[in-house]
Amino acid sequence: MTLDHLERLKCLKRGISGINLDPLQRGGILTPEARDALMEWGDGYSVCDFCNGEIDRIRNPPIEDFVHGLLPEFLGIDEVRITHGAREGMYAAMHALCRPGDVVVVDGNAHYTAILAAERAGLEVEYVPASGSPHYKVNPAGYAEAFQRVKDRGGRIGMALLTYPDGNYGNIVDPREVSAFCHEEEVPFLLNGAYSVGRMPLNAGDLGVDIIVGSGHKSMASSGPIGVLGARGSYAKRIFAKSALKKNKEVELLGCTVRGAGLITMMASFPHVVERVGRWDEEVRKARALCSAFEGLGIVPQGDRPHSHDLIFFEAEVLYEISKKAKKGRYFLYRDLKARGICGIKAGLTRRFKLSTYMLKDNEIEAVIDAFADIIESHQG
Repeated sequence: MTLDHLERLKCLKRGISGINLDPLQRGGILTPEARDALMEWGDGYSVCDFCNGEIDRIRNPPIEDFVHGLLPEFLGIDEVRITHGAREGMYAAMHALCRPGDVVVVDGNAHYTAILAAERAGLEVEYVPASGSPHYKVNPAGYAEAFQRVKDRGGRIGMALLTYPDGNYGNIVDPREVSAFCHEEEVPFLLNGAYSVGRMPLNAGDLGVDIIVGSGHKSMASSGPIGVLGARGSYAKRIFAKSALKKNKEVELLGCTVRGAGLITMMASFPHVVERVGRWDEEVRKARALCSAFEGLGIVPQGDRPHSHDLIFFEAEVLYEISKKAKKGRYFLYRDLKARGICGIKAGLTRRFKLSTYMLKDNEIEAVIDAFADIIESHQG
């Protein structure tokens, strides 16, 4: 370790452009209130000096009201806890409700973290396959077929999971058909709402969901990593069971989870989050406008048509062909977008990439469309 190495840590700038299209970040951009709260509460375990052993019962700052009042109402679920992210919530639910060797039935577009959570809990995975290009559609009826396959080989189904929407294509599958079938089979149904909780209207009770997870840093304007985990009825009692040895601590959460800036920024942004989900129709309109304009440029949206989420996956043969001849090759798109004040598409991607239009203004959508049109014209002219 040299002094130079240490000095480099003192200036950690992001160098981010004016318009950020990264689906991981669009819904996690902090509100002004959250930025102020971050400065006030950013020191270490900043809320712990207010705690008497149960962090979710702290009254000042009003964590108890938030966790046991506002969040359950917002999610339409009985009990909620804060986690370090959606993946930790999925693992806690699987570990609490399933037995080693059980099977978790998941949609074919499930996020890799759902698979790792199952693996860590000692569970097997059965997929409900998605259709191929260009729609990558998951049929809810496929859950019944997956259940039967597991039964035919003598397996025990411990849980079913649906990604809503999935993080690759932004496809939205109606959970109600899946939940009705799961309840007939008496199998707990988990909804991975990492890209929906905090972005779009969602009520777990109306959808028949037993367990729901969300991501604060992806979709709730929070400083991460942070997530939410909600459960109903007897499932909540099992997931949030207290330790026999440390009476105030919940075992699956290892006693306490997020203890500082992430939690406080989630709380500070929450009024804004509640308000913005009511404008979801506007977000869908903007996403569809960009899809339509891009298709005219030869950049073709994949997944649901018409698209109903801000996360969109594109195939762009026109950009791939340019990359074969452009200076810097496949890195030309990243470079050319950055020169126009746009970032968020990973460096080196041209043929296939995803982006998000969430919370962009109409003039910013137009700027993105104009930038892609100008880049294509400049290389083809």
